[in-house]
Amino acid sequence: MAKGKKVLIVLHQETSTPGRIGTWLRARGVELDIRRPILGDPLPETLAEHHGAIVFGGPGSVNDNVEHFRQEIDWLSVPLRENKPYIGICLGAQMLAKKLGAKVGPHPEGYCEVGYYPVQPTELGERLCDCWPDYVYQWHREGFEVPAGAELLMEGGAWFPNQAFRYGGMAFALQFHPEVTTAMIHRWTVLAADRLKRPGARPRHTHFEDRLVHDPAVACWLDRFLDFWLTLSPERAERQRVA
Repeated sequence: MAKGKKVLIVLHQETSTPGRIGTWLRARGVELDIRRPILGDPLPETLAEHHGAIVFGGPGSVNDNVEHFRQEIDWLSVPLRENKPYIGICLGAQMLAKKLGAKVGPHPEGYCEVGYYPVQPTELGERLCDCWPDYVYQWHREGFEVPAGAELLMEGGAWFPNQAFRYGGMAFALQFHPEVTTAMIHRWTVLAADRLKRPGARPRHTHFEDRLVHDPAVACWLDRFLDFWLTLSPERAERQRVA
């Protein structure tokens, strides 16, 4: 189904990986074009040779006055203009929201989401996929408002109610981290242990206990979502929006 396709992968640290999203895309025969703008990698002027792009998370805020963040946000004009499939994960989702004019920022009382938290799909989200997970893995202290013209797909708790949206039928923003592996959680909770001390963060041991309970549902959803995303075309997206 996806053999021969190429997907642009944008990462934000030298040691970052696309996790199991990368593993599952390769298993589907997809070529990964990995770029790290923070290390000077250029982003393509067009996605004519790519099925689409996935921009992952990373440290920092889209509100930081950092050149490579500004360049990435500006670059989002490419997939939006060319109507190419896009997935933004955490920071990548916040970049899309900011590009579309929505507010991105921290919780006014300083709460964060670090660990597993409950979520639920909206009515539109249920129509697009019938197996959204009840809990997802989070690692963020900022959230996004839903941009004008976008459609909310998943809701969270009171601290960060907006968890996923779709824009234009082809672009998706996910506040959570479906790509994480157990090894990645070990690494994050050790190298960024200070995040576990912030208001609202879950204790480290619960990250692993909750993963045993909740990750099978996340994995099932991700498997279906990637298959759906890899078959997206402007025509198919328009049919879904009309339906």
